[in-house]
Order: sequence, then structure tokens, then C-alpha cells
Amino acid sequence: MTSLLHPASPFSLASRESLRTRTFLPNRSCSRIAAPNGVRCNVGDPLKYANGKPSTPLLKTEEMAPNFLATETHLVNATTKNDTRLRIFSGTANPALSQEIACNMGLELGKIKIKRFADGEIYVQLQESVRGCDVYLVQPTCPPANENLMELLIMIDACRRASAKNITAVIPYFGYARADRKTQGRESIAAKLVANLITEAGANRVLACDLHSGQSMGYFDIPVDHVYGQPVILDYLASKTICSDDLVVVSPDVGGVARARAFAKKLSDAPLAIVDKRRHGHNVAEVMNLIGDVKGKVAVMVDDMIDTAGTITKGAALLHQEGAREVYACSTHAVFSPPAIERLSSGLFQEVIITNTIPVSEQNYFPQLTVLSVANLLGETIWRVHDDCSVSSIFK
Repeated sequence: MTSLLHPASPFSLASRESLRTRTFLPNRSCSRIAAPNGVRCNVGDPLKYANGKPSTPLLKTEEMAPNFLATETHLVNATTKNDTRLRIFSGTANPALSQEIACNMGLELGKIKIKRFADGEIYVQLQESVRGCDVYLVQPTCPPANENLMELLIMIDACRRASAKNITAVIPYFGYARADRKTQGRESIAAKLVANLITEAGANRVLACDLHSGQSMGYFDIPVDHVYGQPVILDYLASKTICSDDLVVVSPDVGGVARARAFAKKLSDAPLAIVDKRRHGHNVAEVMNLIGDVKGKVAVMVDDMIDTAGTITKGAALLHQEGAREVYACSTHAVFSPPAIERLSSGLFQEVIITNTIPVSEQNYFPQLTVLSVANLLGETIWRVHDDCSVSSIFK
């Protein structure tokens, strides 16, 4: 029987020749030398906590030491003009992820002041010059979606008025992505509206992670770099060395078949099963039947997000009824609207694997939860965009 532990990880990223010398290693400790304004950051498996035990990245700033040039040390030639022109700023939606991205890149987060007035209005002021700089604003539009979206728009406007050369909105989770079409008469297409708002605010580019549907990229009139959290989850599953003969990848609905098929192909071309469901209203799902064989198998359910967890828990219950031995839930975005935590921790899942595109509050942790970090993935993508290198080659 074959194992899922591939000789070459699907997420291995080749180093490249550029104006600086650096090597990118996923899911491992990262150290860089950035002079004169850089910091050395040691992040030991950042935000990758097993079985619901939260932790925060350990960030250290220290002097250069003789062992600085170890195998996994990353060197940045900060005297290069292009390096001094890259700026990363964080909104208030997910500052931990922003800090980890900057640390993995060997940079410091830009100084920015964000506050709320008594009437709820948002105030943004950059605390350093960005004139002529390549600026990246990290802000997922996760709950509260409207607050975080408006904050992102004001941050973009502040950078534009400060004469930034290029402004890239780094949106790990793109809210309103599910409103991408009209399913009934007299509905809005909010995804297109939000795309227009970001464009008109002054963004030159968008970097998004696992959009709900691919057509959302077409709503923007500016370039969109779409990256996937799939390699991070695949690496983690490969480390568990589940035998491929025992594995089946399950799509929780018909709309996710393409995503599940691509996932299964990377897992030694595992067989595919589909849960057929019909939705009677928003956030309400009913499982009808199962297409495929899961008896005696380890079922891996794959979706782009978990909101109220109604779809994925009803699907898991059906898989157990059909004889599945274990059920894993894998998702990039953990929205976790109530009553998601109660459903996910009910014992249906062997493990719930998510990423940190959306911050998970401490009270929402439960024993089966595993959080993986996409900071390495987003940091490498930012470098490639900044260097005008290919982004799609990351996923080949």
C-alpha cells in the first residue's frame, strides 16, 4: 500500500535568483537578516497549533550572532533600492497574520494609526512615508465584514493620497464572495459591488486567497493574484501518512466538485465522493444522498469555508451512516458563525483542519481543531509580485 508522504511536497517552493538572495521553506522556522532597518524574527511553526491549543508567534529581535548563517537562514540585501521600497501595513482584522507575514519576509510592519471615533467613523493615518513605494495592505474582510471592508477602503485611500507608487490589497478572506450571482429576481451581486469599491478607492492590484468562486476575479478591473491554501493543508495531511488505499476525498456539495477533484489528484489521485444536498434557505442545508463509496474509508471533506457548519456536519453524519471509518474536515476559511463550534465539536470529526486567514478567538477552540498558517504562502507571493515573478509556479 502506498503512502501519502510524497518525496517532494506539493508546497515546496524553489528558490530563485533575484536582486536579493533568499530561500523560502514552507511550514518551518524562518529567519532573515535585513539591514539596516530589518529585524530578525524567529517563528517556530507559527500559528500551527494542534488540537485546539492556541498560541501566538514568538517574535524576537536580537543582535546578529555567529550562527546567523545556518541552513535555514534567509538573507536579504536591504541595500537594494527595490527592497527599501516595499512596505507592508496591517489593518485591525488579523494583525497576527500580518505580523507573521512581515516576519517571514524579514521586514517590519509599517507604522499606521487606525482608530474609531465615538460615532463609529474610522480614522487612518500612515505614520511613515510611502511616496514611490510598493505598498501591501493586509486586511481580510471577515466578520465584522462591513467594518473591516470600510477600514480597507480608507487604508487604500490614505496610501493613494500619500503618493504610493503601487497599492496591493492583500485580502486573505474576501467577504461577500458568495454573493457572486443572482439566484432570484431583484437580488444584488454584492461581490461585484465590493470589487468596484476596492478599485475606485485606488488599489492597483488584489491578492486574494481561495475565493469562493473563480469568476469573482473577473469582477475586478485590476489584476488579481489568486492563491490557494490547498498546498498548506496537503502538506499537513501528507505528514499524517494515511494510506492512499484507505482515503476518499468528499465534496460537501455539487458546487465544490472541481475543488475536491483537484485536491484528490494531489493526494495520490484518491477516489472522489459527493454529498448531494438541497438548500431551503440561507445558512440552512439538508443532505439528500451520497454519490460514491466511503465504507471503511478515511473521508476527507474539502470546502473553501466553514460558516455555520451546517453543510459539513450533515455531510459528516451521512458519511458515518455510509460506513466511513474516520472523517476529516479541511477548509481554508474558518468563519465559524454560531452554532458552528457546537456542531464541529460534537464528535463527528476526527480532526477539523483550517488556516489562519481569519483569526479564531480563543473561546472558539476545541480539541479537534488544528490551525495551519498561510503566512509563508502569502509572504512568498508578495515577494514574487514585488519582483515581477510568476505566482502560478508556486502551485505547480
